Amino acid sequence: MGKRRVIVVGAGAAGLMAAGQAAAMGAETLLLEKMERPARKLRITGQGRCNLTNVDPLEQALRHFEPSGYFLRPAFYRFYNDDLRALLDELGVPTEVQRGGRVFPVSERARDVVDALGRWVDEQGVTLRTRSPASRLLVKDGRVAGVEVSGGQIFPRTPDPCSTAVIVATGGASYPATGSTGDGYRMAEAVGHTIVPIRPALVPLETAGQVAPRLQGLSLRNVNVSVWLDGRKEGEAFGEMLFTHFGVSGPIILTLSRRVVDALRRDRRVTLSLDLKPALDHPALDARLLRDVEAHPKRHVQNLLKGLLPSKLIPVCIDLIGIPAHKVAHQITSEERKRLRTWMKGFRLEVTGHRSFEEAIVTAGGVDTSEVDPHTMASRVVPGLYFAGEVLDVDADTGGYNLQAAFSTGWVAGRSAAGYLRSIQPRRRPPSGSTGG
Repeated sequence: MGKRRVIVVGAGAAGLMAAGQAAAMGAETLLLEKMERPARKLRITGQGRCNLTNVDPLEQALRHFEPSGYFLRPAFYRFYNDDLRALLDELGVPTEVQRGGRVFPVSERARDVVDALGRWVDEQGVTLRTRSPASRLLVKDGRVAGVEVSGGQIFPRTPDPCSTAVIVATGGASYPATGSTGDGYRMAEAVGHTIVPIRPALVPLETAGQVAPRLQGLSLRNVNVSVWLDGRKEGEAFGEMLFTHFGVSGPIILTLSRRVVDALRRDRRVTLSLDLKPALDHPALDARLLRDVEAHPKRHVQNLLKGLLPSKLIPVCIDLIGIPAHKVAHQITSEERKRLRTWMKGFRLEVTGHRSFEEAIVTAGGVDTSEVDPHTMASRVVPGLYFAGEVLDVDADTGGYNLQAAFSTGWVAGRSAAGYLRSIQPRRRPPSGSTGG
């Protein structure tokens, strides 16, 4: 009877987890990585601090994956945030919960997570081959039989659908310098899988005009940003954002970006509306303005606004609402006061585009999840083939959810692939001369 071989393509978060679990289940496991070292993207996640997961309850976390949350439910039920934190703790990487329920290693060093996972897969007996970019999946008799690496090398040397399972965990197309260049999509499509069109997600947005460049470097906290598509409000987020030379970025912009990217692909008109004072409604904000005018009647408008806006934003505000910068406070008319508070509650920016995959945190689109068993991550198209991580059409908001999905799907795929090999192993023939009993 031949060896049971699980071949994992891609040594990122999902691939490392899948390989370690397959080996722990008794399968001879080979982990192929195209780069010179594993987990290049994991090393830079969370700006090098590694936002591993989130402590949100399971059902609440799944809502961050809309509309794909339903697919992840079985995987999350089997391996979720507490399980991940427990494993990392066993590997010597304690974690802590920070703002927004985000979980980081206590050291706040992504490389500690990468090193720990690397030691773990080695201890499980996984064979890691770097600089080995997979070029295609080998299929024989309708089942996966092996993997061909660029240059023509084949694993296993004699492809065998009765002793081989393959897990594709190649990541998406974001941050291609880390090795995520969409290889998994091409390989999956070549063996019959449908690929949902890929596009950047969690990506900065480009805006029209010179407002954003004038505000470059300005970070706003505790603001509410809403997305308007063809004049209709379609979503909003509260938190922090950042102005750049090309437009806007920051946590809430990234969270809203997928909706924006999809709208732009459909040629819809996209506008962002910034509520700079979400804690105050219009009457309360007007009352605040009146109090400031009464307290400082001889102040110029540009100085009066220092108590309400960041200094860098004041010249932009004055230009957009058309009040002279040196007009004294007690001369502000009720109409000008209305324009001011309306602008503060609805500062508009027209979105003209988005940044490329080079700047996107994750990839939307990928292997169609309707062709993958959510309980095992097994292909419904090619027996013996499994998928894990970002190669699937699964993506979420910022906050650790995407990495949790990678670890969860990797855990399920690794164990399922090893189990599949046991199920297809031919039984030993009874020795000659033996009798049944």
